[in-house]
Amino acid sequence: MMTLIKERVPTPERPVEERLKGFMEVNLGYTFELAVKEAERCLQCSPAPCTQGCPVHIDVPGFIRKLRENRDNPEKAVKEALEVIWACNTLPAITGRVCPQEDQCEAVCVMGKVGEPINIGKLERFVADYAREKGIDEKLLQEITPKIEKKKEKVAVIGAGPAGLTCAAELAKEGYQVTIFEALHKPGGVLVYGIPEFRLPKETIEKELEKLKKLGVEIKTDYVVGRTVTFDELLEEYDAVFIGTGAGTPKLLNIPGINLNGIYSANEFLTRVNLMKAYAFPEYETPIKVGKKVIVIGAGNTAMDAARTARRLGAEVTIAYRRGEEDVTARVEEVAHAKEEGVKFEFFLNPVEFIGDENGRVKAVKFEKMRPLEERDARGKRKLVPTGETAVLEADTVIIAIGKTTSKLLRMTLPQIEADEHGVIKVNENMMTNIPGVFAGGDAIRGEATVILAMGDGRKAAKGIKQYLEEKRKSS
Repeated sequence: MMTLIKERVPTPERPVEERLKGFMEVNLGYTFELAVKEAERCLQCSPAPCTQGCPVHIDVPGFIRKLRENRDNPEKAVKEALEVIWACNTLPAITGRVCPQEDQCEAVCVMGKVGEPINIGKLERFVADYAREKGIDEKLLQEITPKIEKKKEKVAVIGAGPAGLTCAAELAKEGYQVTIFEALHKPGGVLVYGIPEFRLPKETIEKELEKLKKLGVEIKTDYVVGRTVTFDELLEEYDAVFIGTGAGTPKLLNIPGINLNGIYSANEFLTRVNLMKAYAFPEYETPIKVGKKVIVIGAGNTAMDAARTARRLGAEVTIAYRRGEEDVTARVEEVAHAKEEGVKFEFFLNPVEFIGDENGRVKAVKFEKMRPLEERDARGKRKLVPTGETAVLEADTVIIAIGKTTSKLLRMTLPQIEADEHGVIKVNENMMTNIPGVFAGGDAIRGEATVILAMGDGRKAAKGIKQYLEEKRKSS
């Protein structure tokens, strides 16, 4: 009879005092021995709710089983596990780190009903990292690529974020000629500009991108569709187009003092640090000024990233959130890490004014104190009412992390595309827009969402594009 092991095998982490000295990755990942020990906890359910809970439907018990079956042969175990994962997800080193598994595959893990759910994300990350370190993924690519039957059809992918990269990878595996057009000077989208190195090292992203190039995907950077190249020009040259432009336009607060110096959107702050390496100025050309006291407004993953980044730049950091701790939307692990690193939390504070000094720089934030009611809104969150009381917190830097929305540029150049009042593009069940041959996915069709949901859209869109091109070929 199988013995249930209720507690997870923990993953080693970098000590707090070491974390705050730089941007090294916090979670150090499993060794092979620890990964096998965690894999042995899996109940091997069939059908597996964890697979259904995964937006890209990885055969979770399948890849975990490979680790268990080959515990005496690490390279065979990892190669076979990677083959299972790659069937659905070509970027496991990324998703293993940033996917909110606790809300998806791990949330429905049967083991979680009697103990802690299987640490699926960390096992996925282990497989990807070990495969890269030992050259296993390179060997697997060499086996796969000669078997790909090249097709004549060309597909343009707009945006090198999670949705675009996944769509491109899936289409390349089918033999299509794929070109990605990326507006920034580096591909990766939110993976490179939004997520700090201590959560997702840039080297990891670059290594994953190399796989796409070896599959035949061409990536063109500094290409702004609508400026560098028009949409009509793409439609003339390519047989299908996928829009994965994300939601990179920050939402700001329309309150007095918003134009004071020292107030950043989280997008600008994180882009300067993550993509432009502002922390290494003047070695890198983009500086950033962070004062002694930083207030981050918001409580999602972006807020945690901004707060933990500011701590590494030497500031005292307070996260101010208008709701209570139970409504914090950031991952549990990220909140725990923020607290360990000295980030303070203030709840039920709604910003009403930024207060400036005589030089036009922010020096404090005025908040209205809120009180929660028992009554819930449509999202299940407790409704809030003002108490009439205020609080003033000192700050010489404020970072606003209250969400993002879609860019208007693409819709300005493609006015015929159907979208809602927020600019979110409408698609059918195959991810095609109202324009034949033009597909979309990720935050462009959802508003701000998670990396793995965007990847799920990219995979689904690739299937839709394949079906569209096959039908088009038959009818021609």
